[in-house]
Amino acid sequence: MLRQSDFPAPPHAAPKPFTHPDGRPDPWAWLRDPAYPEVTDPAILQYLTDENAYVETILGGPGDRRADLLAELKSRVIEDERTPPDWDHGVWLWGRFQPGQQYSQTCLAETLDDAKANRGTVIFDQNERAAGQPYYALRGLALSPNRRYLAVLEDTDGSERLVLRVKDLSTGAFLPVEIGDCTYGLEWSNDSARIFYVKQDVQQRPRWVYAHQLGSDPATDALMYHEADPTFYLGIERAPSGRYLFISVAQKTASEQWALDLDDAAAQPVCLNPRRANHEYAAFDRNGEWLILTNDRHANFRVVRAPLDQPGEAAWQEVVPPSDAVFIESIGGAAGFWYLSERTDEARKRVRIVSGGQENADRAEEVAFPDAAYALWVLDGTDWQRGTLRLRYETLARPKTYFDYHIAERRLEVIQQTTIPGGHDPEAYIVERLWAPAPDGERVPLSVVRRKDVPVDGSAPLLLYGYGSYGASMDAAFSANRLSLLKRGFVYALAHIRGGEERGRRWYEDGKFLNKKNTFTDFIAAAEQLIAAGYTAKGRIACMGGSAGGLLMGAVLNLRPDLWGASVAQVPFVDVLSTMLDDSLPLTAFEYEEWGNPNDPVYYAYMQSYSPYDQVSAQAYPPILITAGLSDPRVTYWEPAKWAAKLRATKTGDAVLLLRTEMSAGHGGASGRYKALEEIAETYAFIFRALGIAV
Repeated sequence: MLRQSDFPAPPHAAPKPFTHPDGRPDPWAWLRDPAYPEVTDPAILQYLTDENAYVETILGGPGDRRADLLAELKSRVIEDERTPPDWDHGVWLWGRFQPGQQYSQTCLAETLDDAKANRGTVIFDQNERAAGQPYYALRGLALSPNRRYLAVLEDTDGSERLVLRVKDLSTGAFLPVEIGDCTYGLEWSNDSARIFYVKQDVQQRPRWVYAHQLGSDPATDALMYHEADPTFYLGIERAPSGRYLFISVAQKTASEQWALDLDDAAAQPVCLNPRRANHEYAAFDRNGEWLILTNDRHANFRVVRAPLDQPGEAAWQEVVPPSDAVFIESIGGAAGFWYLSERTDEARKRVRIVSGGQENADRAEEVAFPDAAYALWVLDGTDWQRGTLRLRYETLARPKTYFDYHIAERRLEVIQQTTIPGGHDPEAYIVERLWAPAPDGERVPLSVVRRKDVPVDGSAPLLLYGYGSYGASMDAAFSANRLSLLKRGFVYALAHIRGGEERGRRWYEDGKFLNKKNTFTDFIAAAEQLIAAGYTAKGRIACMGGSAGGLLMGAVLNLRPDLWGASVAQVPFVDVLSTMLDDSLPLTAFEYEEWGNPNDPVYYAYMQSYSPYDQVSAQAYPPILITAGLSDPRVTYWEPAKWAAKLRATKTGDAVLLLRTEMSAGHGGASGRYKALEEIAETYAFIFRALGIAV
């Protein structure tokens, strides 16, 4: 429905001769500013600005429904939304919004009753920090054990180059210390004298853990750990018991964990088990032992135990054996219980709880939920002596509910239930689990939701979403924004394709390296199954994905452009070869363990055969909306910009192609809850126009 011939000509990015060292011509390589991460080239900025203006040309004018959609989306915003209170160092913390505010406040109360009643002290207001900034994101927050200080990590341009600051809660003022070039991870020593943080290198790779002594010059901060291997990712977190700081380093297929005693100012990190190829593990201390999740003997992991003074493999004793049918995703716990978060081969998430000691593993009890497809998260608390486990549960039709599971009573208690302004009846919808046959005989699970009055006769429009990389499982979660689709008769489907871990570790392994094309053919199989079952028809499907899901969009557009009536590719990773051959970029070295190293001719040929940018061809594509972030360190802005330019120059047919670049944002798009809704309104307006849906 969005025909290019109905509109003025789009912007033109003129091709310029350029050849990569591997011999590939790349006429749009000039869209990468040599000064990146600064983007100052006038020609590049003008092109991106022209493309943004062209979005207004296509979606604006008499048919512009973005303002109406934005108002509709805003009408479902819970103006005074807040999170349930959590115990933290003897007080209760929670986040809350005030009506009309873009960002949340962090509040503190001495008693649970005050916290539940939303009575407390505002200890951090993101709205104040964001004032005058085109972009703001709080990337980390940690309250000191003595409750006097609050350490925060702030991002003011979306680049994820974070600044560490410390607020004195006794005075309300920030200390003069500011530490730049930080990345995620922030913890305190138990005496509240030191802050542990992670620094990144010039390629934005996390490499160093430092300890900052309050009142000292950051230049004198003690180096606690240095990761020499650039292919390993580094992170820190406090042990559930509060005794240790864990320093975790990992590739996609190997990991290593170090423990630092938070009570001992002179302590140095101790390695629990040396890294080795193709071995991942994660440990935490519990009542005099280490409880360890490991894939040493099976891809789906098992659980072992070891003495605190003998954490290495030689002392491991099995607690939970591995299973072909169940993938142990994570473990955790408190003094009186521990739990396993698992995924079955039937793509069902479950949580099992073990009361007492490690030896009781065979008496683990599952927390049961009735729906066919749902999302379930364990929200680990910091109270080591607690007798409850907090869970968040939702479905494609049912908004999030927070539960506390009382271990001794084996009882779920509703802590907080979301109510959508304007009303929403979950019983008016049907949520289903479908299975699509893949070309190689595998069964691909889908989670599907529709209004009960939407017929299954092929007439309905459908939005199909997918990701399929890094072992990230896409759970069937609720979205109030999605109601704008469902109320207009859309079917929404989530394809749990290979590359995620919805069906266990093998599901991930079958969608990476030289199996990556399974991700794309699974998604196409999902679309074909939805058509065959009458949920929609060819050309009535809008497909959408972001980041590595944007790679998915590029691949399926090249493979089967006839299936789609529209496509939305958000910050898409589409120039696979160029990025993976450039190890100066932030993520490339890490990514070898996901995609392979194209310096190996076998991987080079395979990547080239699916890389969306390299595989653009002279065929008719559907209407496409591509988004980018100028400060994005994960998928650099030039990937979507180059792809858009090449598509324009190569494709046939009469479909519109749009490129929207957020000029003051990074990978996650615009900051602020209302600003983010503007992006969603634009996306929906594009889909409705492309599919001919009345707004």
